[in-house]
Amino acid sequence: MRLYINKCWKPAMILLAGVLLLAGCGKSGGGGEIVEGKLNVVTSFYPVYEFSVAIGGEDANVINLLPTGVEPHDWTPRSKDMLNTSKADLFLYNGAGLEGWVPNFLKGLNQDAKVKPVELSKGIELIYAEGDDGHNHGHAEAGENGAEEEGHADEAHSEQAHEDGHDHHIDPHTWVSPKSAKIMAENIKNSFVEADPAHKEGYEARFAELRQKLDDLDAKFTEELAKTSKKEIVVSHQAFGYLCRDYGLTQHAIMGLSPEAEPRAQDLVTLSKMVKQEGIRYIFFEELVSDKLAKTLASEAGVETLVLNPVEGLTKEQQENGDNFFTLMEKNLQNLILALK
Repeated sequence: MRLYINKCWKPAMILLAGVLLLAGCGKSGGGGEIVEGKLNVVTSFYPVYEFSVAIGGEDANVINLLPTGVEPHDWTPRSKDMLNTSKADLFLYNGAGLEGWVPNFLKGLNQDAKVKPVELSKGIELIYAEGDDGHNHGHAEAGENGAEEEGHADEAHSEQAHEDGHDHHIDPHTWVSPKSAKIMAENIKNSFVEADPAHKEGYEARFAELRQKLDDLDAKFTEELAKTSKKEIVVSHQAFGYLCRDYGLTQHAIMGLSPEAEPRAQDLVTLSKMVKQEGIRYIFFEELVSDKLAKTLASEAGVETLVLNPVEGLTKEQQENGDNFFTLMEKNLQNLILALK
């Protein structure tokens, strides 16, 4: 296992309370039932769910597969999830290799299923990160419904990786940057309008509201991070490549693209030296992944820890507190400002 250092390219507190109407429009913690007379949408994990509920409003019934408090990289669906998806109109997933189970999942749906799968990372300029991602994203046997595209993309890049002598994988963490999140939200809106044109006006209007919130968040990240004197962050796993690329930062990751891709002891020693040399004062960790390595590194380097949330899901406490993508991203920005002073 190599040390993961991803060099990134440089190219208003926002609340969503009351907008998402979580109780009436879907179920965020895994499970849920198909509702007759509405556009039934199944989503693969939390950010896709939140954006889908915001855009769908009263016209859509949104069911999220991933349970509350579960990290998505190695989660696999249950038989009930396949049954619900078989009855749904849309299945929305991030793609870019995040959900390695998707091809076989779609292949296992009922033969008479009319559900349309939509890969929401389409249109985003993807990042190819060096190193092992901890598991085999995108190489499952492709089924029908177009799911083979995810495997083809990864295979094509694997050929490039062999040619240049490096092991490259697609970074799937697109949603962590507000710029990429805007593309994903528009893909959701377009899929809703295509599947349910009778409610196009409502989908378009609610998307416009969500887009404005994402524009505001993007503008605040751009403005505030441009003021920071430091530009390097140390994170628990390599989930912030798009955030770094879009806002002029560099991430140094303890683990790889997957939280399961653990480093060697010598990698931690090397990273500890870098932290001291660069004057980095905080090591970032995340709630849904063990903080043991982050705290070990912080102790060794004599620095503190802070949360940087990849917003892959909500903890039960966050859900009870009414947190959402926007409140968590706002907290991320405040912690980045503190760490980069």
